[in-house]
Amino acid sequence: MYNEIDLDIIDINSEPPTEEPFRQYYFMAKCRRWVKDFEQKNGRLPKSFVLNMGCQMNARDSEKLIGILINIGYEMAENEGQADFVILNTCTVRDNANQKVYGRLGELNGYKRHHPNMIIALCGCMMQEQAVIEKLQKSYSFINLIFGTHNIFKFPELLNTVYETKSARNQMVIDIWKDTDKIVEELPIERKYPFKSGINIMFGCNNFCSYCIVPYVRGRERSRKPEEIIQEIKGLVEDGVVEVMLLGQNVNSYGKTLDKPVSFAELLREVEKIQGLKRIRFMTSHPKDLSDELIEVMKQSHKICRHLHLPLQSGSTQILTQMNRRYTKEQYVELALRIRKEIPDIAITTDIIVGFPGESREDLEETLDVVRTVKFDNAFTFIYSKRTGTPAAVMENQAPEDQIKEGFDRLLRLVQETARQQISKYQGSIMEALIEEINENDQTMVTGRLSNNTIVHLPGDASLIGKLVQVSLDECKGFYYLGHSVS
Repeated sequence: MYNEIDLDIIDINSEPPTEEPFRQYYFMAKCRRWVKDFEQKNGRLPKSFVLNMGCQMNARDSEKLIGILINIGYEMAENEGQADFVILNTCTVRDNANQKVYGRLGELNGYKRHHPNMIIALCGCMMQEQAVIEKLQKSYSFINLIFGTHNIFKFPELLNTVYETKSARNQMVIDIWKDTDKIVEELPIERKYPFKSGINIMFGCNNFCSYCIVPYVRGRERSRKPEEIIQEIKGLVEDGVVEVMLLGQNVNSYGKTLDKPVSFAELLREVEKIQGLKRIRFMTSHPKDLSDELIEVMKQSHKICRHLHLPLQSGSTQILTQMNRRYTKEQYVELALRIRKEIPDIAITTDIIVGFPGESREDLEETLDVVRTVKFDNAFTFIYSKRTGTPAAVMENQAPEDQIKEGFDRLLRLVQETARQQISKYQGSIMEALIEEINENDQTMVTGRLSNNTIVHLPGDASLIGKLVQVSLDECKGFYYLGHSVS
């Protein structure tokens, strides 16, 4: 395993390797020298804080950054104020995500005035926007390191550059790639949960929905080889993982860029064969690419969780066309109902946008009709906001604010109603839950997640964490259950 490489035996006075990931282990060894120097001068190890501000893909990237930092020798701080090195792993899917980053940077500038040797780094999707880089260079000169989504694997090399140029005091290191076909995954990872893990199976997106910035900041689709994915999951299972989530912007199009194309359903069949793996999740599915083959694999599987996140975005075919979603209302409804028929115990969740340019009250009614018909188990609802750099940002006929608010409130009430109906039907049944943590509000309780992604709270202690437990679902509380163990 790459993360078992002993950094202390690497000759840091030799020329760095050209092959990845060995090149990055070389720079990890060089960075460890700087960490040891810090320890000698300060009588303690340096502390780092990584703030994830985005999606599951970002969360997985943050685990890589933390794994590298721990391998180098850093201790992890509980917050920015305790840290000698802070990384913001940014999101840019909506403009308010960018504003949150600028707000954080204002706070970090205050910390750095009192701690001038603090290193501040930014990475993630927001860094792929040229206008953002220009603003950071002009107004946030105290930042030491900026890198993007395509070269996150280069983090050890870039951090070494920060150390060697003493940029904590006088220079900003920027390394942004516009795109790449390179995939380097074999680096240390520090998982948030020892019993479950995300797995990148592909990167990028080819769909270019008119409201979405992701293809511009994450690049074109590129899939990992199935044998690499299987090998990684086997290693995780050996390390105690019982549940994996396969990650991609559109997992349904997995494998199309491989020299020997493999469908997502075929990959799932191979993952299911892995001994010791108990649960398989995946995210996200694009409706236009969800195949009959995938439905059949899910139906027959004993490991794939009974939860499917299937973004709708709008129930109006007219708006879907303007969004470049490439399916109609009727096609979406037919697909969702077919999935429910083939897999009766499945939970279907979704994303819905209200107030897209040109959306009328009639368009909203179409969306509400889909919610009533499909009966989503939950939905993430959003008010449309302009995203500079996307086609939708320059569309005319932006919906009036009062109409958007009224429509959003109606949608939210309906989603809450249908979700409660869907979740409550399990009351009195016994289902398996993966216990994830101690309940934050009651230390005598633990919190678990059912196969259908519903949360359940039950009496228990830390000895249950990471275990699959049979739970009686005693009382539905709207979006979660109270229950007790029957195992």
